Amino acid sequence: MKGPLFYSKILLFGEYGIIKDSKGLSIPYNFFKGALKLDENPSDEAVSSNGHLRKFVRYLQNMDESLVRFNLLRMQKDVNAGMYFDSSIPQGYGVGSSGALVAAIYDKYALEKITVLENLTREKLLKLKNIFSEMESFFHGKSSGLDPLNSYLSIPILINSKDNIEATGIPSQSNTGQGAVFLLDSGIVGETAPMVNIFMKNMKQEGFRKMLKNQFVKHTDACVDDFLKGDIKSLFKNTKQLSKVVLNHFKPMIPKQFHELWKKGIETNEYYLKLCGSGGGGYILGFTQDIEKAKHSLKDYKLEVVYNF
Repeated sequence: MKGPLFYSKILLFGEYGIIKDSKGLSIPYNFFKGALKLDENPSDEAVSSNGHLRKFVRYLQNMDESLVRFNLLRMQKDVNAGMYFDSSIPQGYGVGSSGALVAAIYDKYALEKITVLENLTREKLLKLKNIFSEMESFFHGKSSGLDPLNSYLSIPILINSKDNIEATGIPSQSNTGQGAVFLLDSGIVGETAPMVNIFMKNMKQEGFRKMLKNQFVKHTDACVDDFLKGDIKSLFKNTKQLSKVVLNHFKPMIPKQFHELWKKGIETNEYYLKLCGSGGGGYILGFTQDIEKAKHSLKDYKLEVVYNF
């Protein structure tokens, strides 16, 4: 048995902001993928993954049936037979490892499922997002449901606000362009739950809430608009501001050894860094107008280009 493939994702803009109704833009990233599998002779990783799946199945058995119903007998039978999630998506890297698993389980076992082939109205997208949010909460304590949605549909998703999401197109890439979005490997595994907890604690302070609304959300929204319009000049202006805001107010989410590197990018304008997912490790997202310059500047780090301007 080998299930269909589900891909990783990158939230280009909107991390943390979407919890407070900022815009967001999420794109599929086909470099990493995962699928449900059954093997005759499972590896140690497969046995470990199967153990996690068993716990997840117990969680799904208690989910609200008015939201979603699963073929639980079939799911239980497959898990008992040793089914596992075979994935190349790094965990704790902000590229949606649990999202791909959630999408794969929904695709295989949900009854009356909403499929990619039908007309995806706003209502259907929201329903899917709500189902995925409940399912993925098993892994993170609180989930927006966007990672699984992106993985399931494999199309860019524009988040206008919590209750207003739509499938979108993004400007086509330029193969000759110097500008790029890239992933920088921090070499550290990040954990989502502790980072979200820090954010929620900060949200209790009025000053932090004000900064979020007047600076973070403002620049995030502008970045989304600029990117979709293809206004590169304005995009880099706003990304620089966003990078500054994150350095000043989201320091705990940036691994310590990257604080100076982050600052250097802002000062030299060679690249701008931002969080990829919840931070704390994993990948860091970078934007540059000159990829060769950025590569030279970051030559000690593993860098992966994901989009060219």
